[in-house]
Amino acid sequence: MNPSKRARHRAALVCCLPLAGALLSAGASAQSSVTLYGVVDNAFTYVSNQRGHANFYMSQGNLQASKFGLLGAEDLGAGTRAIFRLESGFNSLTGAQSSAGFIFNRQAYVGLSNDRYGTFTLGRQYTPYFQMVGALGPTGVLTGATGAHPGDIDALDTTLRMNNSVTYLSPVIAGLQFSAQYGLGGVPGSAANGSHFSAALRYDYKPFAVAAGYVKLKDIATSGALGTYAINSPVNSGYASARSAQLFAAAARYTAQDLMVGINYSNVQYAPGHGSLFADEGVFNTYGVISTYRIAPAVIVGAGYSYTRASKANGVSDPARYHQISLEQTYNLSTRTTLYAIEAYQLARGKTLVSSGSGATGIIDAVAVVGDSQNTTPSSGPSQFVGMVGVRHAF
Repeated sequence: MNPSKRARHRAALVCCLPLAGALLSAGASAQSSVTLYGVVDNAFTYVSNQRGHANFYMSQGNLQASKFGLLGAEDLGAGTRAIFRLESGFNSLTGAQSSAGFIFNRQAYVGLSNDRYGTFTLGRQYTPYFQMVGALGPTGVLTGATGAHPGDIDALDTTLRMNNSVTYLSPVIAGLQFSAQYGLGGVPGSAANGSHFSAALRYDYKPFAVAAGYVKLKDIATSGALGTYAINSPVNSGYASARSAQLFAAAARYTAQDLMVGINYSNVQYAPGHGSLFADEGVFNTYGVISTYRIAPAVIVGAGYSYTRASKANGVSDPARYHQISLEQTYNLSTRTTLYAIEAYQLARGKTLVSSGSGATGIIDAVAVVGDSQNTTPSSGPSQFVGMVGVRHAF
């Protein structure tokens, strides 16, 4: 290299050093952090009846949904942080997005968090109802795929997400925490159209925890605020044209060393409106119990039972009833890798209202649909068994 080129390089280096130092200093003082996280979960699955046929296949996202995400925070001083989360679900068997057209289909929000005043976020988010009650309910203990209540009718699994939402989460005060969310419908001239609201409360005292939550959804079929919502199973597809849906749930659990026991309850109401394909309000009540036991440091077993009953409405004189038993066994090879086995059985009785897919509804015999793993592949009869053996790795 000739002397003139060396001189130019030295000059450029001298000019860049102050800038690099300033950037490093700014990063150190801001104490920013970005965490990459995710889960890959695949299993061999057997189902006794999928639309009339037994099936053995590979499934994914069973113990936990396959996903990856970025979680970031920047310390702004005085106990305040700027935060964000971008989270995308994917099919770990094929690599496809879990929701086509959405890069960050699970969560995408930004906000501010303060140790004293709480957290305020805006974007695509889960409801406080799910975050607080779902954490203590069946899907927070058993796998959501088979532990969720039939069809995930009460949205205690991850099937309910809100776009254009504003959420506030309070700090924990004497074991008590509160959260509220409002989703903007985005309809010109009417802020209430297509909007939603959710609120929840949780209390923790030593080994005991209890939570209750509420969700009100408007204009289910057309709302811009409603990101995802499970209303596609034979349990509730007859109410997909509902003007509004109202969900209430409560859950409690008690933990004593290696044993945990819990109870949960939910009430779901679908209200008709202009253009709805049903005339009377549809109501579903679900009662459940759950338990887990650590039989060795790396081995945990869990079990749950739920009973769901529909109301007499829209010409149904023998309302649908669903009995579901869910079992789970996990062995932790490490803090990140888990081997698991899952078994679930559901028995359906009575009749239910379903969408015929041709702009009408009809009354049919209730068919079994275990959790929300079989929403699009229900049984052709009153019973269904699902068994899985798989591996989950978190990073």
